[in-house]
Amino acid sequence: MKVSPKNITHIAQKIAVDLANSGLVKLTQGQEAVVGIAIELIDEDVKKEMALEEKVNEIVDANEDQIDEYLADERQLFFMIKKKLADQFDVNLSYEDRYSNLAHKILDELYEEDFLHYEVNEIVVKNIIFDAMTSFIGESSEIQSAVMDKLHSYSRKIIPGTDEFDILFEKHMQEELIKRGMA
Repeated sequence: MKVSPKNITHIAQKIAVDLANSGLVKLTQGQEAVVGIAIELIDEDVKKEMALEEKVNEIVDANEDQIDEYLADERQLFFMIKKKLADQFDVNLSYEDRYSNLAHKILDELYEEDFLHYEVNEIVVKNIIFDAMTSFIGESSEIQSAVMDKLHSYSRKIIPGTDEFDILFEKHMQEELIKRGMA
């Protein structure tokens, strides 16, 4: 599953919490330092995929007449072009491999910056990071549904896209993450 830019901070918080709660690592600079590194690296990864998709959209838009003429499936064509250009943008389309590589990058950066110490095999620590990312991504739709249910339960209508909505959404998102032990 694809990472939404809105969820980058939440995923980073989940990584920090899971590392801190693992009992296998010592966070030398606290959870906020881990969150900062994770945000930076996840954001970089998400931006690569967004750039790739932007380029693919440009190609699809430029060839819209031919696509219509041949009655081509635009979604299938989009994916085929994305697959063809993925290497140029350094994007791995296999999310499992991609998140595994990203977990390694996060671990390497945390270790190089001396933000964590561990006595176990680094694969164990990498797996904590990987599991934190994939579990959050897997549960994100359920979490967002719970948050939306809370927002819909208000006696007055909260309009999506407004500042009030964004503030309340983030507040309830944090509450839901804390309730689930993810923040």
